[in-house]
Amino acid sequence: MKILNIASIPGDGIGKETVPAGRKIIDAAAEAHGGLRLEYRDFDWSCEYYVKHGAMMPEDGLEILRPFDSIFLGAVGFPGVPDHISLWGLLLPIRREFRQYVNLRPIELMPGVRTPLADRGPEDIDFLVIRENNEGEYSNMGGRLYSGTSREVVVQNTIFTRYGVERIIRYAFELAVKTGRKRVTSATKSNGINYTMPFWDEVFGEVAQEYPALETDQFHIDALCARFVTHPHHFDVVVGSNLFGDILTDLGPAIAGSIGIAPSANINPSNEYPSMFEPVHGSAPDIAGQGIANPMGQIWCGAMMLEQLGFPDCGDLVMRALRETLAAGITTADIGGKANTMEVVEAVVDRIKALAGA
Repeated sequence: MKILNIASIPGDGIGKETVPAGRKIIDAAAEAHGGLRLEYRDFDWSCEYYVKHGAMMPEDGLEILRPFDSIFLGAVGFPGVPDHISLWGLLLPIRREFRQYVNLRPIELMPGVRTPLADRGPEDIDFLVIRENNEGEYSNMGGRLYSGTSREVVVQNTIFTRYGVERIIRYAFELAVKTGRKRVTSATKSNGINYTMPFWDEVFGEVAQEYPALETDQFHIDALCARFVTHPHHFDVVVGSNLFGDILTDLGPAIAGSIGIAPSANINPSNEYPSMFEPVHGSAPDIAGQGIANPMGQIWCGAMMLEQLGFPDCGDLVMRALRETLAAGITTADIGGKANTMEVVEAVVDRIKALAGA
């Protein structure tokens, strides 16, 4: 019996509902496997924790998390707590300290979900976006002078390293090979950002030469956003910097019908440190506690976590059950259904059991 130790951080709002829901699905897949068990330790680190303690997590929070096999996070955000507090106080320290330099988000039009794009089906929207997750535009370097005066000066620095840029681009190419995809697309803006983006383009070109069997192209970020909307079928794997990847990984789920079902994986590819899995949606305090939150993004995160931890068959089982549940129309109201959170969970669990017994 393989035992995996998971740090469970529900966070705020609906995260307190979606994380338990996701855990039920993961556990059902592990039970079906027969040789796997997940053990969880819960942490109440969140914006509510910040209000009480003045910090998003304890001073030794990262050391506490370090021994775990993975981190399963819900959502953070609470009225009155600025977004930069939750980002820089919890999420970014975890991503950076644990070298989770890959942010991976699959963009897929799932069965039964309607895209806002006319005349597009599941065969048109199925690609992967890879975001550099540790440096770039979110490097926390800069400052302010003469604050509050007419002479105020604000500087924000962008840091690109050859090591960081090359490893994320190489990860994109390797993932394309692993998943049988044919094209890698680079997000750039070298016509306007005249140092970092030409450098990014150079490294992309160098790495691309090592993968002659793959097609490559690049688009300026503004044109690329437009092309996501007009030609989503063009893409297989898309790689971008921290900022550009951040933009694309929200636009992608939007064209796939709902940010509410979109997953996100913050990956340490070497498994030297734990990776972290979190849905794209926010904490939605307006519906928290009503039992109507969509758990599918969290469930999809669970499938990605199982795959990253070396159990791809379990992850695939979860995804097959999730797709069948969506195809049957068992969904929450945000994507046109009538089910509540637990009804969706029960439906996915039932399908896991049926598929495992088939």
